[in-house]
Amino acid sequence: MHYNDVQFSKGSFTNRVQVKTAKGSHWLSVPLTGLSLGQLIAEVRPDHRTDWRTRHRALLEQAYAAAPYRTEMLALLDQVYASDCDSIAKIGDLSLKVLCEYFGLARNTRFVGIEELGIGGAGSERVLAIVRALGGSHYVTGLGARNYLDHQAFERAGIQVEYMNYSKSSYPQLHGDFTPFVSSLDLVANCGRQGAELIQPSTLPWREFVKDE
Repeated sequence: MHYNDVQFSKGSFTNRVQVKTAKGSHWLSVPLTGLSLGQLIAEVRPDHRTDWRTRHRALLEQAYAAAPYRTEMLALLDQVYASDCDSIAKIGDLSLKVLCEYFGLARNTRFVGIEELGIGGAGSERVLAIVRALGGSHYVTGLGARNYLDHQAFERAGIQVEYMNYSKSSYPQLHGDFTPFVSSLDLVANCGRQGAELIQPSTLPWREFVKDE
């Protein structure tokens, strides 16, 4: 589900990622234009007054010059940046799809834009309506949902809520000690398609997750 009709959060990962360079971690950010308070992700536009795409590519070429799968990583970047890139939402959606296809994770996956469903509302109630509309029996979410999700309402609807349990598996990585807090492009550059073996999603039932908080 591409959930792009929610408020853009400045300083989030929506328009930036971290990559690892010989000089340490470096933010790779898409510059924005006309940003205003309360703007939705779908409305946020990249600022094309500077050639940020060429700048990003040059930085990645240099940072991963010695990486075994550098060429494949750059090809994925080129595939995304060759699109019109007229919104942050489109860049994010396409990036996710391209990576899933590369790692072989898209074969049984349906990508849906929130605008296709026509479901209004907000917060936990809206999320529940979306899961029901898609016929879901499980809702897997990130850690931040703990602050707003009505877990009992999901249970009453017969939908199990599970939280991501990130393993942060290490792999051979350039430039010093391993860090998991970098773009998936790092995994591609260092491990290629075999990186899919390191993507081992596990989850915790919401009651177990909340108990440990």
